[in-house]
Amino acid sequence: QVQLVESGGGLVQAGGALRLACSASERTYGSYAMGWFRQAPGKEREVVGWINRSGGATYYADSVKGRFTISRDNAENTMYLQMNTLNPEDAAVYYCAASNSVLVVTGSSRYAYWGQGTQVTVSS
Repeated sequence: QVQLVESGGGLVQAGGALRLACSASERTYGSYAMGWFRQAPGKEREVVGWINRSGGATYYADSVKGRFTISRDNAENTMYLQMNTLNPEDAAVYYCAASNSVLVVTGSSRYAYWGQGTQVTVSS
């Protein structure tokens, strides 16, 4: 079982940047595709992006494309989400998740393991 822990959340002004990290406990972390999701109060959880096992392919939601970048370091069992040009609509709890699927998966039901989330607050 993979245990995931997010870190790096916090308060940032609009236009600013944050980098989130997702650390995994499992030595086989590299065998999982990974995703970032977010959930704002009163809204459904939505996908932010996805990265394949090797880190060679990524997918981004339209709302973050060009501003957010997902990367991973399999040697360190860690995935990152670099968030630039943040706006108040990006404020949410951000979650990382692990999937056994080799295809791009945007539905939360396709992810077997989840972190506890980290809060991102963006002030206007």
